[in-house]
Amino acid sequence: MMSSLHADKSLFLLFLVFSQIVFILILYRHGASSLLQGFLASPQGSWDYSKTHNVYTNLSVFIPLSDEKMMTHCPLKSPILVGPITVIFAKLPSERGIVKKNPFVQSGGQYRPPHCFAHYKSAIIIPHRNRELHLRYLLYYLHPFLQRQQLHYRIYVIHQAGNGTFNRAKLLNVGVKEALKNEDWDCLIMHDVDLIPENDYNLYICDHRYPKHMSSAMDKFKYSLPYWSYFGGVSAVTPEQYLRMNGFPNTYWGWGGEDDDMFMRIQLAGMTISRTPLSLGHYKMIPHKRDKENQENKIRFTLLKKTKRTWKQDGINSLDIQLISVEEAQLYTNITVDVGGITILPPEKSKDIWTFL
Repeated sequence: MMSSLHADKSLFLLFLVFSQIVFILILYRHGASSLLQGFLASPQGSWDYSKTHNVYTNLSVFIPLSDEKMMTHCPLKSPILVGPITVIFAKLPSERGIVKKNPFVQSGGQYRPPHCFAHYKSAIIIPHRNRELHLRYLLYYLHPFLQRQQLHYRIYVIHQAGNGTFNRAKLLNVGVKEALKNEDWDCLIMHDVDLIPENDYNLYICDHRYPKHMSSAMDKFKYSLPYWSYFGGVSAVTPEQYLRMNGFPNTYWGWGGEDDDMFMRIQLAGMTISRTPLSLGHYKMIPHKRDKENQENKIRFTLLKKTKRTWKQDGINSLDIQLISVEEAQLYTNITVDVGGITILPPEKSKDIWTFL
């Protein structure tokens, strides 16, 4: 009898430990906020991506009010969202054609709903160089996508001048610094230029508890997460969260590593990730080859080993750049910057050696 009780107790303890391990794995993979969202999810959490809508659907329902005194706040949940949208990389209209399709977008790529006061203010920050076609695709889809969410938003394109090695992370730091000069933004959206969102219920607003990873299901990765700590593509952080983790590192030149560093910074700053559910975080990547000046960062793993020691010194608090120009185009604010740089020598000439310009 006693042996039976001991066996039952052992099985119960084993089950309890197993349950806790599963819970922790889910928490770290999806973030605490996403876990709660899973429990509270509405029936709309299951999406049929074979039935899509034109990205400009419903925009004509906006009726501008000339008297602001008559305006009220927009609904917390926009009533004109459509869900999955059709994303096709075919011939696009000219930039002038995109401007014509978005008549309420103001100079600098800024938009406020013309019929109500927005609840949320989001800055979209896009690191960029030599990707004009990709940028035009993104602007074509992103402007109506955000307008249906009834946000107050502005699109910032951070252009790296020169032909040195690309530094995505440093450009994002520049974008944050410059965007916060314009507005007290609620949310900062870090957005790769080659990713197009496929569901407008994926709201471009922040989780005020934790940094949010939005592009959880890219077609490049067969609409799944490549690894549990992935934080690349599109993410959303509040200004307070960004400063708390000291922004992105400035020392990652070329492709790879800076997003993993950011994930580590989030943890080191005492936070975790809020992850958009896979069924909602669908993105299509515009097909392209890697840029010649965006070679693989061969020493990224060495840098990642140092993050615990360097994250408080290397970030937005140590940003060193030369601002060249700030120009307001109709569809976006273009910020051109010299980030300094390095040249990564070919493997046959150098093994993990950087030559500073």
